[in-house]
Amino acid sequence: MNTIIRSLSSLALTGCFVATMLTPVSVLAADEGAIARGAKLYDKWYAVIKAEKPKDTHTAWPASNTKKEGATTWRCKSCHGWDYRGADGAYGSGSYKTGIKGINGMAGADPAKIIEVLNDSTHKLSGKMGEGDYRDLALFVSKGQIDMSKYIDYGTKAAKGGDAARGQDYFETMCAQCHGSKGDQPKDMKKTLAKQLGNPWEVMHKILNGQPTEQMPALRTLDPQIVVDIMAHLATLPKEK
Repeated sequence: MNTIIRSLSSLALTGCFVATMLTPVSVLAADEGAIARGAKLYDKWYAVIKAEKPKDTHTAWPASNTKKEGATTWRCKSCHGWDYRGADGAYGSGSYKTGIKGINGMAGADPAKIIEVLNDSTHKLSGKMGEGDYRDLALFVSKGQIDMSKYIDYGTKAAKGGDAARGQDYFETMCAQCHGSKGDQPKDMKKTLAKQLGNPWEVMHKILNGQPTEQMPALRTLDPQIVVDIMAHLATLPKEK
């Protein structure tokens, strides 16, 4: 009997190995890491790839918005929003109101098609990044978006169903080492984490994907409820340093 069991186990392992060998590399790859990097490119691509900051205002930036210029207008998030809904989301009003649609309509699209859009005459990103950068950014647009309306109340800007007590446990074990127990670190951070909740969509995006040029971990492989709980805890912290 033991011999049979060992034989079956060996066969199963062999089968798994063969199946793995036949599985496309794209399926086996750790896509979440690439998606998180793509999300940071969406945030501030020129910082991620250490390119010179654009000085001119992007030609697609609407003249109706005169509050932003230069490099800010080249950030994907400036047009399409932290919630990925553009004019239909949080950027439907306020200083970033542009009337430009979001990227949510491209969720699930073929990354190759998205790369074509990034390089078209509207977006003008052709030659600005490397092949891997376009791939990661397209992967984020295709597979990395979440519907933030499920987790954030657009009226109150509060996290929906967040458990602050549980969030404190998560924060103190994963975040406090860099941000401090009061969420006011590092010293060069201009706003406390509690104050940054004035833009909860940005906070959620960065908890999920990390901060460009910083050693901030991306928590996107965790259940989004953990992020919601962390945000609920952040709301209990001091707003001022």
